[in-house]
Amino acid sequence: MASMGYVLVVLWFAGILSGVASYVRPPPRPTRFVRLAEELGGASPQQVHISLVGTDRMRISWITEDFSTPATVVYGKSEGSFGYSANGTTSSYDYLLYDSGEIHDVVVGPLEPDTVYYYRCGSDSNPELSFKTPPAQFPITFAVAGDLGQTGWTNSTLQHISKSTYDVFLLPGDLSYADTQQPLWDSFGRLVEPLSSQRPWMVTQGNHEIEKLPIIHSKSFTSYNARWRMPFEESGSSSNLYYSFNVAGVHVVMLGSYTDFDSGSPQYQWLGDDLRQVNRRTTPWIVVVIHAPWYNSNEAHQGEVESVEMKAVMEDLLYGARVDVVFAGHVHAYERFARVYKEEPNNCGPAYINIGDGGNREGLATKYIDPQPNISVFREASFGHGIFQVVNGSHAQWTWHRNDDDEAVAADSVWLRSLSSDPACQ
Repeated sequence: MASMGYVLVVLWFAGILSGVASYVRPPPRPTRFVRLAEELGGASPQQVHISLVGTDRMRISWITEDFSTPATVVYGKSEGSFGYSANGTTSSYDYLLYDSGEIHDVVVGPLEPDTVYYYRCGSDSNPELSFKTPPAQFPITFAVAGDLGQTGWTNSTLQHISKSTYDVFLLPGDLSYADTQQPLWDSFGRLVEPLSSQRPWMVTQGNHEIEKLPIIHSKSFTSYNARWRMPFEESGSSSNLYYSFNVAGVHVVMLGSYTDFDSGSPQYQWLGDDLRQVNRRTTPWIVVVIHAPWYNSNEAHQGEVESVEMKAVMEDLLYGARVDVVFAGHVHAYERFARVYKEEPNNCGPAYINIGDGGNREGLATKYIDPQPNISVFREASFGHGIFQVVNGSHAQWTWHRNDDDEAVAADSVWLRSLSSDPACQ
């Protein structure tokens, strides 16, 4: 892979990619570049991350400098004992002057729920890692943080998340903030590996993943699609940019703000079909994750097509399906809305939560529209993360933890009732 010496002057294009409005942000913490550890050789797995595939399988992805390392994972339920083996595929990509390492994707399973598995990627000399599968039934806990990047604030957020007992991590877009600088994708993979190798990370794309450059690189999402393959085919989607999955009685829908979403688009048709297939008796909760928020009282990112038009086209689908919660990123601040439909309070609409405050290099969006809309319950421009604990088929608790002086402070919390359990919403 290319080293940090890889340089490309794309400042003008980067301004286009970031979609940053002209609001004032406080000074952020600097970007951290995580280099390859000296003890790792060309065949050593790096940037390991796992993701759910169906209800009883896990995709394990990693990168090696060496192109002859097999896409093989050995695994088992005891340390040092690997009674199972699975083979997968390898790939690579190029982006302008950058050539990626060998990307390995291996799906392991069937796996038992709520169980720790020990595994090794590639050759026998590589270190042993472990992951825990989610439970098959309630309770289940999701950690949620968007717009991570790789700064000192990002590291603080990740440390706080690592101390929680979560089962699945949801990331509503804007992962590495590489913005065409491909070595930053490698750095990001190394930064998050201590977490992403232990619990499934389910992600969707944001504007910083587009990385399309007029004339010189006309394809969007090259790096994102190559590095972060999600289980789109298993949910009937034709694109890695939108998909869904079931876990422990929760149906999670990951939408693509930056791919076609009009009423004639494949994404719109897929979403309608996907929501109609949800059995609320066995899957009482529906959670949607997007990048560009549909409701937002921050001055940042107002009036953007990906928010306004996507909401106009798809809000009826979510309301009709009785979606419980919508998590979004993009705005670098926290905000929780009441249950809403068509700009008005509605007890049968989704609760909208904007959590694009993971720690990105651009800093916080500190200016809010005044007065605060009546549908906006809580808002604050601080970095942090959220914990969504689904206790049973009818109740869940959402808590937002502020990164205050590097301590995770619980600043906002609310109990939610599933709409499938509310007689008024049947």
